[in-house]
Amino acid sequence: MIDMNALLYALLYLVVWGLILYVLWWGVGKVGLPEPFGKIALVVLVVITVVVLINLLLGFTGRPLFSWGALRR
Repeated sequence: MIDMNALLYALLYLVVWGLILYVLWWGVGKVGLPEPFGKIALVVLVVITVVVLINLLLGFTGRPLFSWGALRR
């Protein structure tokens, strides 16, 4: 069972990640990259977002794709 703190953390995590993604998406649109590079930038943003969301969901099972604690030393 998922406790309330974990759900609150996940909601906050999703809001912050959504704001970051929105700013990056807006920035790519404002920069006006030529067509192949603009499309590639958007695809990279989508792939990174999918990986982050999968990591969040797998974190609820106890086995995330990557752990932020392991990245800090």
